[in-house]
Amino acid sequence: MPEIKKILVANRGEIALRIMRTAREMGISTVAVFSEADRKSPHVRYADEAICIGPAPSSESYLLMDKIISVSIGLKVDAIHPGYGFLSENALFAQKVNDAGLIFIGPSPHSIEIMGSKLAAKQAAGAYNIPMVPGTSTAITDRIEAKQIAKVIGYPILIKASAGGGGKGMRVVENEVEFDEQMDRAVSEAVSSFGDGSVFIEKYITSPKHIEIQILGDQHGNILHLFERECSIQRRHQKVIEEAPSVSITPETRSQMGRCAIDVARSCDYYGAGTVEFILDENQNFYFLEMNTRLQVEHPVTEQITGVDLVRQMIYVAEGKVLKIKQEELSIKGHAIEVRVYAEDPANQFLPDVGTLTTYIRPQGNGVRVDDGFEQGMDIPIHYDPMIGKLITYGYNRSEAIRKMVRAIDEFKITGVKTTLSFCRFVMLHEAFISGDFDTNFVNFHFLPALLSQAENDPDSFRLSALLTAHLLSKTSQNIPVSAAASSKITSKWIARR
Repeated sequence: MPEIKKILVANRGEIALRIMRTAREMGISTVAVFSEADRKSPHVRYADEAICIGPAPSSESYLLMDKIISVSIGLKVDAIHPGYGFLSENALFAQKVNDAGLIFIGPSPHSIEIMGSKLAAKQAAGAYNIPMVPGTSTAITDRIEAKQIAKVIGYPILIKASAGGGGKGMRVVENEVEFDEQMDRAVSEAVSSFGDGSVFIEKYITSPKHIEIQILGDQHGNILHLFERECSIQRRHQKVIEEAPSVSITPETRSQMGRCAIDVARSCDYYGAGTVEFILDENQNFYFLEMNTRLQVEHPVTEQITGVDLVRQMIYVAEGKVLKIKQEELSIKGHAIEVRVYAEDPANQFLPDVGTLTTYIRPQGNGVRVDDGFEQGMDIPIHYDPMIGKLITYGYNRSEAIRKMVRAIDEFKITGVKTTLSFCRFVMLHEAFISGDFDTNFVNFHFLPALLSQAENDPDSFRLSALLTAHLLSKTSQNIPVSAAASSKITSKWIARR
């Protein structure tokens, strides 16, 4: 079996540091690659070696497959860890790494390719009778036929890009009259975002929970699951808050979802760390959504409740070792919550608010973990995702984890940019979140009405109301459900102030 002695991390920021820390604990040396914009980043200093691979745009640096591989060969690297984002789910990159005689710390190119296409993933998982949302199993080529299928499924439906992610190429269709317009928009977004206009349709679950299962497999056919994560608090179809375990599912559902997640992994001969995502309705019915063939942003909450270092296990698997962990040995201990700290303005449609971290003081104390890639005085680059870091709290139970999170948010001092911390605090204290009575519509059903209420006593209430109206109209144009009460109140107050 190969022994990994030197790893190049083909990523930046907090995930690069996260991987390097485990590597150092294992006695493995590390190489950082960085763009000109990241020259002063902590991950660059932390690594044993570091090399600049290009200008700030990711297309000229972090996405340069051949250059990253060339650097790895030149520095006698044994393996490449892609982190998440950038090249982490690129089957061609994984193949190129293997062809160069290097180890790709992740799944096989075959697995990445199958699960990288939502349609191919549905077909592979279908062989194991995994519950699926009713819809088409192939790309839409005949609109007349697609409309007939939509009638059978029943509106509302969802048009989704096969190669999509992050909410791009995704449109809700309420009725047949809207079908062609929303179809054209979905295809256009899919082409511009992924270079692939293939789309399919499925039934739109109006009040879903987003639940995902962490899986881990080795190259000897052993696959296990490490329980679930609740990921329903989202904006723009992207997660902001995650927790483990979920307050929403029964032990029976947990067991069933775990078995299904393992079967999804088996359907593509998966090894390494991966995540199988499901949506859950109000009756505990769950449906396969997709599989992410990489380490997830929210992996720390799983590590907290299981005591398993997922990066360490990924390295062991890449070396060809047999998993020493057995399913029956795993259990849930305590509760963990993660909030993503983005440089975004929650009151302005969560738009990026890049700038300089004038003040940056991390919270500390028992049960608090911060995974980040910035320091006070650094600039948040406009070229990449605006996530500053991740704040994770761990408690004996969910109530304790929530209380610790509120305390940690209050201690997290950031000035110079607006952040999502205020939104996350709002969520932690909201009765819907505390009770578990929430779904992926939390922002529209709870946060927007709260902002409107705040605007009534705010000197700048006209501006805030206008921003809320713009946000509401953008949601309406996408046919994304918004609270009727919020819609009426926002619109009427905005008109009255004109």
